Amino acid sequence: MALSLGDIDACIQDLIDLTEDYKELEATHKDYTVQLEQLSELQTKCVKNLSHQRYRLGVIKSTLKKLKPKDESEKEKYELLNKDLMRRQAQLNEMEESLPKKSGTYLKIILGSVNVSFLNKQERFKYKDDYEKFKLALSAIAMGLSVTNLLANLRILDLAFVFLMVWYYCTLTIRESILRVNGSRIKGWWRAHHFISTALSAVLLTWPDSATYHHFRHQLMWFYVYISFVQYLQFRYQQGCLYRLKALGERHDMDITIEGFHSWMWRGLSFLLPFLYLGYFYQLYNAWALYQLISHPNSEWQIPVLSFLFLILFLGNILTTSMVIPQKLRDKVRLKYRFTRLDKYFSTYTKGDRRFTLSGTLSDRSQSNEGRDSVIQREHAPKTDSEKIKEDDGSSRDISHNFEDEKDQ
Repeated sequence: MALSLGDIDACIQDLIDLTEDYKELEATHKDYTVQLEQLSELQTKCVKNLSHQRYRLGVIKSTLKKLKPKDESEKEKYELLNKDLMRRQAQLNEMEESLPKKSGTYLKIILGSVNVSFLNKQERFKYKDDYEKFKLALSAIAMGLSVTNLLANLRILDLAFVFLMVWYYCTLTIRESILRVNGSRIKGWWRAHHFISTALSAVLLTWPDSATYHHFRHQLMWFYVYISFVQYLQFRYQQGCLYRLKALGERHDMDITIEGFHSWMWRGLSFLLPFLYLGYFYQLYNAWALYQLISHPNSEWQIPVLSFLFLILFLGNILTTSMVIPQKLRDKVRLKYRFTRLDKYFSTYTKGDRRFTLSGTLSDRSQSNEGRDSVIQREHAPKTDSEKIKEDDGSSRDISHNFEDEKDQ
């Protein structure tokens, strides 16, 4: 259909009006590119200065280790300097969270030299939230497929389910590596757990449709049904904990469910722990059942390998969880986190401070420590319940996956 002259004139006028908006967009984009270059320069400068700070701190620490205080005055200086070093280290760690970080060997192998750092807090939280929703959605799908496999004995459904598990654990290792680059405290056994689970699922995928497989099949499917159920309970429990931390303003942007433990969580945890330990012993039962199948006349190589992997998962989970709970109950507020908050009140060593000189008198130190004494008195004053909860958070933030992904286990 041909346009009339009036229609063409209207389009021309619309384009003229749009051109004015384009000029504004062009100017905005120019400012954006300039500031982007400035941001890159500032990032490089901050990273360089931060590395320099860490190097100098390392030199001071190594020197301190070789020194032994000769009298009470030197002992006091020695202790104060150690505390300041711990505080400075915590401050540098906090600064580092807003700077780009190296991806690490694993991510470089998988993704190449791609920058996976999120510098915007909203983007970090969104990625963390997507990670949680991903785990919850896959738990529901895994439970549905497991129940279907219990009702229908179809090889194609079994393979689809096991392949889903391989993909799920592979994806988790990648996502958690990205989370770690962006400040999440996932580490130790709980990261290794997902790599072992990936290997276990891959071995299951290669297990042929044999008599030994069908002997173990129902037990395996019931195991995944139970683990999916525990994962849901765990998700709901930890989401409640994280929402409470958010309300208190004490929550880390990249904390994930299961990361962080507080004394007031015991009420819900006492309900959850029996389910967790039952899941661990289910893994031991799987290892034992597979071990019994090794003596079967038609035993395949997958059977001893799977038995060993289930045993490793059981030992790692049961030992880690059993050690972490009493350890975190004994831990008090970590000094390095408290120092970060105290920094606004005082600084122990500043340029020009007479305490730098060996001839500094006791009165000099006493006057300089007046601010410190008032803070210490404040530290020992009675605290409200909310202050106690916030104080607990100093030690709890350092926990990484105390009871991580029972679905994964």
